Amino acid sequence: MGSISGSPEIPKRAHPRKRREPLPWQKPKPSCEDAEAPTKVERILQSASYRRADEDTDFLNSEETRGVRLQIDYLKPQILLDRHGIEHTIVVFGGTRILEPAAAAQDVETLRRALRENPADGELATRLARAERVLAKSHYYEVAREFGRLVAQAGEGPEDCRVVVMTGGGPGVMEAANRGAHEAGAKSVGLNIDLPHEQYPNPYVTPDLCFRFHYFALRKLHFLLRAKALVAFPGGLGTFDELFETLTLIQTRKIEPIPVVLVGREYWRRAFDIDFLRDEGVIDPEDTELFWFAEEASEIWEGIVAWYASNGRPLLGCREQAP
Repeated sequence: MGSISGSPEIPKRAHPRKRREPLPWQKPKPSCEDAEAPTKVERILQSASYRRADEDTDFLNSEETRGVRLQIDYLKPQILLDRHGIEHTIVVFGGTRILEPAAAAQDVETLRRALRENPADGELATRLARAERVLAKSHYYEVAREFGRLVAQAGEGPEDCRVVVMTGGGPGVMEAANRGAHEAGAKSVGLNIDLPHEQYPNPYVTPDLCFRFHYFALRKLHFLLRAKALVAFPGGLGTFDELFETLTLIQTRKIEPIPVVLVGREYWRRAFDIDFLRDEGVIDPEDTELFWFAEEASEIWEGIVAWYASNGRPLLGCREQAP
C-alpha cells in the first residue's frame, strides 16, 4: 500500500481470528523433542482441573458452588421473563391427579371392568373408590381451563403481558390453566422443578416461558415475585405447600397482601379447617380473612378484579378491559 506524502504507511487490519504464522502454543510439544510429551499433554487435557469452570458440570454441582447455582437458578428465569415483558402473574395451583373429565371417566370405567372380573380384589375396590373421587372433582379441570382463558382475554390481545397465568407447569389443574390461556392465543408461564424421577411439562405452556428449577426455594420466589393473585384448586401436598407459604407471608406482611382464592368450598372446608385454628387460638380472627372461596371461573376472576378495585388499585390499570 502506498503512503500519502509525508505520512507513514498504514498496515491492514489484522484478521480477528487467523494468523499468518501460528503462535508457539497453537501446537503441542512434538514427540521428536520428547517422546512422552504427547501422552503427557493428553493427560493434562483430560484432567478435570483443565476444564473451563463454566463447562465443568462436576464442579458446578459440587457442594462449594451451591451459591453460584442459587444465583443462576434465580437469574435465568428473571432475565427471560423480563425479555418477554411479563409484568405480573396470576398463579394457579391444584392437583396433578385431577384429570380432564373424559380421562377421569375412562379410568373409572377401566377399574369397574377389572373389579367385575375380580370382585374379591380389595385393592381394586380401593383404587376404584379413589378414581371415582377424582372423577367427581374433574369438573375443576374445566373451571381452571376457563379461568386461564379469562385471564388471557383480560388484556388487549395475545401480546399484552401485563397479567398472565403462571403454574407449576405440570399436569392436572395446572395443565388446564395453561391450556385455557394457550387456546386463547396468549402466553403463559410454567415453573417446573428438577426431580429424581423423570417428569414432563404440560404441552400448553409457552415454550420460551417454561423453566426448570434446581431449587424449590428459587421456584417459590419466582411464583410470588410478580404475583397479583393466587388461585388454589383442590390438590395435595404441593398445593398445600404453596398455599400455606403464601398465606404465611401475607399474615406476617412479609409481602403485600394479594387475593387468595380457594376453589371448591366443600373440599377446602374439610382439608383446611381454619375456623378450628382460630378457635384453638393459634391464629387471629383476622387471619380467616386472608382468602375466600369460589366455584366457577367467572366468580374467581370477578372476585380478583373486585378485590383490586375495592383497594383502589385496578388489576390492569387504566387499560383494564372486561374479559
